[in-house]
Amino acid sequence: MLAEIRIDNLGVISEAGAQFHGGLTVLTGETGAGKTMVVTSLHLLSGARADPTRVRVGASRAVVEGRFCIDADAGSSAAGGVPSHVEREVARLLETTGAQRDDDGSIIAVRTVGSDGRSRAHLGGRSVPVGVLSEFTDPLLTVHGQNDQLRLLRPDQQRAALDRFAGKAIAPLLAAYQEHRQRWLTARAELSERTERSRELAQEADRLRFALDEIDAVDPQPGEDTRIVAEVRRLGDLDSLRDSAQGAQAALTGGDGDDVAAAALDLLGESRARLEAAEDPALRELGPRLDEAIAVVTDVAGELSGYLSDLPSDPGALETLLNRQAELKSLTRKYAADIDGVLEWAREARDRLSRIDVSADAVADLAARADREAAAAAEAATALSAARRKAADKLAKAVSKELSGLAMGRASLDVQVRDREAGPQDTAPLKVGGRVLHAGTSGVDDVEFRLAAHSGARSLPIARSASGGELSRVMLALEVVLAGSERGATMVFDEVDAGVGGRAAVEIGRRLARLSRTHQVIVVTHLPQVAAFADTHLVVDKVDDAGGVVSSGVRALTDTERVAELARMLAGLGDTETGRAHAEELLATAHAERRG
Repeated sequence: MLAEIRIDNLGVISEAGAQFHGGLTVLTGETGAGKTMVVTSLHLLSGARADPTRVRVGASRAVVEGRFCIDADAGSSAAGGVPSHVEREVARLLETTGAQRDDDGSIIAVRTVGSDGRSRAHLGGRSVPVGVLSEFTDPLLTVHGQNDQLRLLRPDQQRAALDRFAGKAIAPLLAAYQEHRQRWLTARAELSERTERSRELAQEADRLRFALDEIDAVDPQPGEDTRIVAEVRRLGDLDSLRDSAQGAQAALTGGDGDDVAAAALDLLGESRARLEAAEDPALRELGPRLDEAIAVVTDVAGELSGYLSDLPSDPGALETLLNRQAELKSLTRKYAADIDGVLEWAREARDRLSRIDVSADAVADLAARADREAAAAAEAATALSAARRKAADKLAKAVSKELSGLAMGRASLDVQVRDREAGPQDTAPLKVGGRVLHAGTSGVDDVEFRLAAHSGARSLPIARSASGGELSRVMLALEVVLAGSERGATMVFDEVDAGVGGRAAVEIGRRLARLSRTHQVIVVTHLPQVAAFADTHLVVDKVDDAGGVVSSGVRALTDTERVAELARMLAGLGDTETGRAHAEELLATAHAERRG
């Protein structure tokens, strides 16, 4: 849950901090005191776009710091905990980014917005992209600002709400549909390419076959061009190498002629014989060392003989190598920088050639595969639509029941799931049940929320039938229903009670209190009927200094201060006996209903 928040230089708030607890927390205060800045700060922690105009006048930057407590065990028993899978995801994100938990196990997220528009984000003491901050807070924090309810008017958000309500009944079906749809689109695109570009592909195939035939005719071997370069260089110095080796061998072993100078082996043998004939032991001890020298010279002479025998004797060997080198260069000029690159190009060309077979049989096989994948996608789409229609009835009944408790007793929500017809220029038309529908990434359905004002009224899209207050109550009813299968998220509502009052306001407070049994709920409100249900009451105070500068702070109220604040909210009765009596009565009523 969100345990603490600190705000510096954001809007009218110069410096403020607040601690949050489980259950229902309300923020109240006079108009213009900066209540919405608290919600704005949470939007920033959620990765929302940074607006430099929100930075307090005269300040260089605004800073928002939030402390989150991640306790998987609490998610199963108390509002504010998170499910274990969220804990695992958070742990993975911390490990990936190198972020660290604080000493008490909490995690600190920071967002900084400069007056020049630059924004920075930190998580667990590490600088991170804003997107990472959004990824971190996404499963932990859901913020509904004053204008966020307008998202409910969008068809994609209505479909997402339905899928969220259905949960595990929809998720695997949606995943299966998306997989089959992708396979179908891939096969369809390949078939279209082969049929519409058959002449161009046939020409490409001819070019690839010609190139591969040329390469196969030369039959290059890996690294052959490098080896030939070394061998050509060696053969170019053949005469010089032969003269050097023959001269060295003759110096060691002697030549064939009678006029050759004495060989090294002969001289070493004569030296050894003289030492052996000497009577001085010191001279005879040198004999074994000459034996070693004779052995070394004999080995070198043998290796020189082998070297000479390995030298090419064919005068045309160099020309043969040069011809082979020319063949290889003809390939490297066309296909790659070296022979290894040529061989890799040939491999890729064979793979490409196998995929652009434009023969009638190949096209027929591909068309059959595309038809099979289309049928599989259509079957998956049908199953997904059926599951959505089943869930739509349950969602409509559940929300309508909630609306009856929000002073909209005769109103009812109708959730319609309709096929989305494919248009003339549709990029993904899919035949489903004999009709051609648009196969979008989320299915072939359009989901629409419609509201009937009373039992005899015709249902209309909520964008046309719901007032601002009614739309707020529809959204709240939807959140209460959706929360039934979820736990752990911190939910923030900014004046969700706008446009309502009287008994409806009491019912909103009751619903928010019910929601706080499984979630941490933070509400910005101007209605005392809602504030009376809170477990924790925070107030945003506004102070005008002598220079006319407005500054605000956030503080928690004691029981006595809470009565005074509710009295102020009750039509501005303030600290009067009548106002306090009404506030105390309102608190007592709310507490009694919560206990009940």
